[in-house]
Amino acid sequence: MADETPVFQIQRMYLKDLSLEQPNSPQILLEQAQPQVDINLAMGAEPVADGVFEVTVTATVTTKVKDKVLFLVEAKQAGIFEIRNVPDEQMQGIISIVCPQMVYPYLRAIVSDVCTRAGFPPILLTEVNFQAMFEAQQAQAAAAQSGNGSRIITGAN
Repeated sequence: MADETPVFQIQRMYLKDLSLEQPNSPQILLEQAQPQVDINLAMGAEPVADGVFEVTVTATVTTKVKDKVLFLVEAKQAGIFEIRNVPDEQMQGIISIVCPQMVYPYLRAIVSDVCTRAGFPPILLTEVNFQAMFEAQQAQAAAAQSGNGSRIITGAN
């Protein structure tokens, strides 16, 4: 008889992708106007082996002065998780809520550090309620299947 004990383990956390652009430097650095900051988050999950999943959280931070980009940071933090013998009805919640909650603090630190190293004040990403995001996505998917045309937009701004 095979061991049916539920397993949830972090195998590895790592920075998958990082990009910093300052397309209008150095001229824009002389501007004295208050920059506008736009932050977008995205999540992804893919199986990499039987019972092993890669979960990613991506932050795209666009900072503009007037209509010109001051800087753009895109960072994708990933984690590899072993998840076995978990009931199917719980699996999506673990992958969409629990795993991103573990990955996100690393992403927050990276974005803040990159902004500081680029010579700007740190951008501090706010806490994210991944459960609320997951529930909104579920509601959006249900609405799309029923064809009622309502849309729920998720993300942080």
